[in-house]
Formats: sequence, structure tokens, C-alpha cells
Amino acid sequence: MIELNEKSIVKIDGDVSSPKGFEAKGIHIGLRYSKKDLGLIVSEVPAVSAAVYTQSHFQAAPLKVTQQSLKKTGQLKGVIVNSAIANACTGEQGLKDAYDMQAACADMLGVAPDYIAVSSTGVIGECLEMDKIKKGIVELKEAKAEKGHFEEAILTTDTVIKNTAYTLTIDGKEIIISGAAKGSGMIHPNMATMLGFVTTDANVEQEALQQALRDITDVTFNQITVDGETSTNDMVLVMANGMAQNDALNEEHPEWPLFKEGLKLACEDLAKEIARDGEGATKLIEAKVAGAKNNLEAGIIAKKIVGSSLVKTAVYGTDANWGRIVGAIGHSAASVTPEEVEVYLGGQCLFKHNEPQPFSEEKAKTYLEQNEITIFIQMSEGNGEAAAWGCDLTYDYVKINASYRT
Repeated sequence: MIELNEKSIVKIDGDVSSPKGFEAKGIHIGLRYSKKDLGLIVSEVPAVSAAVYTQSHFQAAPLKVTQQSLKKTGQLKGVIVNSAIANACTGEQGLKDAYDMQAACADMLGVAPDYIAVSSTGVIGECLEMDKIKKGIVELKEAKAEKGHFEEAILTTDTVIKNTAYTLTIDGKEIIISGAAKGSGMIHPNMATMLGFVTTDANVEQEALQQALRDITDVTFNQITVDGETSTNDMVLVMANGMAQNDALNEEHPEWPLFKEGLKLACEDLAKEIARDGEGATKLIEAKVAGAKNNLEAGIIAKKIVGSSLVKTAVYGTDANWGRIVGAIGHSAASVTPEEVEVYLGGQCLFKHNEPQPFSEEKAKTYLEQNEITIFIQMSEGNGEAAAWGCDLTYDYVKINASYRT
């Protein structure tokens, strides 16, 4: 087992195109009023790929197409993404449009369609404007690859682009793991409207990559919530093109834990950025739980806390109302002994031994005025630990979603 330290994995200023052999573009084709709305990621060589998808019963057409293709090839050459229109709940026409979008991109890149992933995000129930999509795909071929353009092209109600990048060394070769994501509302993933795209130049075996992504998704993307709503289009996709030329990575490779930790850090960054940019949000809320029966139950409790509308509104109002936190824990599907639950906020203990604890309301209010808040829960059920991320609930969330289509 490799001992990980701060120098093993280094965060760098990069984006989804930072790993060797990747290029990312974004252009405006008229699906949105003025912002970029069609994005493309391309790898010089076919990249071993893995993905996790929404568990919604109403899975969108692009996900069905991508899932089917990835099962056949296990590799991708490119990913084509549009914003503004989700192409979800659009029947046979929607499925045809997704296949046509895939085929047009494949033709532009000179590869078989099954080497192209398709993704859409935006309004549910509207069909794609295929004339604009097909024309845009042709334009993408000559478009310049500029920093931030792909990230902008995949946004909907997001207020900022979301990306991250890390570097590490495996087999003496520098490896970069980077990613981009979108998501602001309808955020309560279970895969896994959120999309995540991770690229790396590491050489990784497909089965190992798929399992790693599943494991990591459970403790990152699946541990965020903005509003308790799960999208029809959620997907996280990882592409590993092997151009770093390290020995093939799998669970038996001595430096596998290092790679997996790097992948986890990238996914956690993107997950937290999505939570931070929740619709109308002003604060990122992190709930950390220790001493739960197991990691799964710790995760359940943490997500209950950050998902509670009462907790979220209290944080927005800078009110240290610990009763709302206890209330969220109390109706979670986890083992809880009330006398052994401790609630901490900003280093102060608010609740212990099933009774209130003396604390400074002034200090708590000052802490809650920060833009990042951590709620810590100590239990005595076992050794389970987990974290979850969410955001405060504000008046602006209602305003945004009351007029989403107008």
C-alpha cells in the first residue's frame, strides 16, 4: 500500500484538456440566447472509458445511446454535449436525434459512431433543434480550443464554470487527472441536472476504471444535494487515453491506490463545486459524520443533514438551530442512539448526552456568516465515517425555478 502525502498528488491550474492528447472546445449555435451551448472533448487516440448514469426511471435518450455504445467498445474518441435542451422524455424522436447527433460527431472525427458519447442538459420534454446541432458539429471541427469554452458550453443555470486538475507520478511518468462539470439545480444524484467529465492520460484497464468510478461516485457525486431532485440526464464519464505511457493500472498495480486517490480528489472537487453553485446559494454546507455503525450509514446521516430544507434555511439565516440538525438525523435510516450523538458547529458543541450544551450564539452566528460551513456529528455506533455537501436554501432558489422556462 502506498502512503499518500501532500506531495504525492499536486493540484494544478488546469482544465479538462490538460492531460496529454485531449482537446476541448465550446461554441454558440443558437440553442441559448447568447452563451455557448455545444461542447466537444476529443482524445487523439481511443480512450478507455467508464461511466455511471442516473437511476431515474425516465433516463434521457443520450444516456441510452452512450450506455449502449460504451458496452460495445469500452473506449471513446470523443464526447459531444449540448446545453439548453435535455432531450429527455422525447420518445422515439428523441432517441433518433441522439443517434443522429452521435453519428454526425463520429463522421466529423472520422470514427465509428460507437466511439462517441452523447450528452444533453436543459429543459425536459423538448426535442433537439437538429439543424443547429448538425451545423454546429461541423463548425466545431475548425473551432479553436480555448480554455473554459467547453465548460461554459455545458452550463444551464450554473453561475460559474467548474473544473479541476491534479498531477501525480506513476511508474516514473507524470500523469494528469482533470475534469469539468455542470450542475446547479435538480441536484440529488443517485448513479450516478448534473454532468461530470473526467479525463486522464493514465493507462488504465477498463474494468478497474469502471469499478473505481463506481466506488468514488458513491462518496463524492452521490453525496451532494441541492434540492433533493434527481435529473433524467445525470452522468459521470471518465476517459483514460494512456498517453502518459505508464504500465497498465489495475487493482494489482502497486501504485493503484495513488491513482484512485487522485481520481477521488478530482471527483470530490467537482462535486463540491456543484453543491457550492446550487441555484440561489450563498454558502457551501459540509456535514461530516464519525462513529456511525459503518460508512454507508455515516453517509446516509450526512446527506440527510445537508438535504434538510430546515437546516439549509437556518444556515442561510445564520441561525444555529441545532434542533433542525438533530431532527434530520432522527428520521434517517441509520442506527442512532440519541444519548451518544454530539453536534458541533464551528468548533462549538451545541448538543450532547441528548440535551443542549452551553455555547456562544454570537460566535455561532459569526461562523454561519462564512461562505463555507461544516457541521460535525460524533456518534458511538461504530467506526463509520463519511461526508456530504449541499448549500443553503434562499429566496433566489424559488425565483429561479418559478421562471425556469421563461
